[in-house]
Amino acid sequence: MIIDCAIYREGHRTEGPDDFSDALDQARASGGFVWIGLHEPTADEFDLVSQEFGLHPLAVEDALKAHQRPKLEVYDDSLFMVLKPVAYEPHSDTVSTGEVMIFLGDAFVVTVRHGEGSPLNAVQSRLEHEPELLGKGPTSVVYAIADAAVDHYLDVATELQTDLEELEAEVFSPDAAGTRHTASRVYTFKRQILEFRRATGPLTQPVARLMGAGASGAAVPFVSKKARPFFRDVHDHLTRVNESVENLDRLVSDILSAHLAQVSVRQNDDMRKISAWAAMAAVPTMLAGIYGMNFEHMPELRWEWSYPAVLLVMAVLEVLLYRLFKRRGWM
Repeated sequence: MIIDCAIYREGHRTEGPDDFSDALDQARASGGFVWIGLHEPTADEFDLVSQEFGLHPLAVEDALKAHQRPKLEVYDDSLFMVLKPVAYEPHSDTVSTGEVMIFLGDAFVVTVRHGEGSPLNAVQSRLEHEPELLGKGPTSVVYAIADAAVDHYLDVATELQTDLEELEAEVFSPDAAGTRHTASRVYTFKRQILEFRRATGPLTQPVARLMGAGASGAAVPFVSKKARPFFRDVHDHLTRVNESVENLDRLVSDILSAHLAQVSVRQNDDMRKISAWAAMAAVPTMLAGIYGMNFEHMPELRWEWSYPAVLLVMAVLEVLLYRLFKRRGWM
């Protein structure tokens, strides 16, 4: 559905006409721009917008289907950028991503939102309270959306770091042997970090191009040189986020390896204890087996103290074995 349509002149909002073509003409005539916001539009709703603003059909198809990687594509009459805002639910340790598609032209911005966790409402409110920034043109909208998304990445990375420290403390706690689902929790956490990385990693190249540091160093159309320092700041923050994600991923792998090593050590301890008890049980079994064969000619069969002597030998051997295994830490 179409959420909003407004014309911005010199950083201030004015309501635009219902007809998108008239709104675009008014914005161009006054040196302003049109900002249209859509949320999961249907093909018919978006067809009206794409025709009025001359959007490329390939970009329109991506905007309708969603499920795109972060990217930046340059067409004749517009730029098309995809970002993936991230939300984190600490109670369930779940990272969820939405999508924001941005069409940027000479005097218009069209934003398309899919899913939850979008920063568009906060961005619009922030820009309308900063007319100096909004007055720099439609590029300011792209910068503000990217800046809000990346800043939230930093918050999510901090929350993930906090929860990962709690998970690490749980793995290395003295009673960690009682936790039966630690490995599954670590794997789940690793999956969430992978989901987070899918949003942050591919965004590096588009932001680098916007700040003029792409492969060829060529300027991106519809983005003025004055806007490059702003995107450079976004790129710096994004670099910090990607470094945090790498550190989190390595730490999760280390925690998983440590947990598996602990499990192996505990299994070895259990096997030693079982072996020790089996050895202790083997001694009386062996003696009882020998004297239970009932051969006619066996020593001590007719000796009066045979029975208590055998029991005493069993007890002494059991005590000796117990002390030996206890001293070696097998019991």
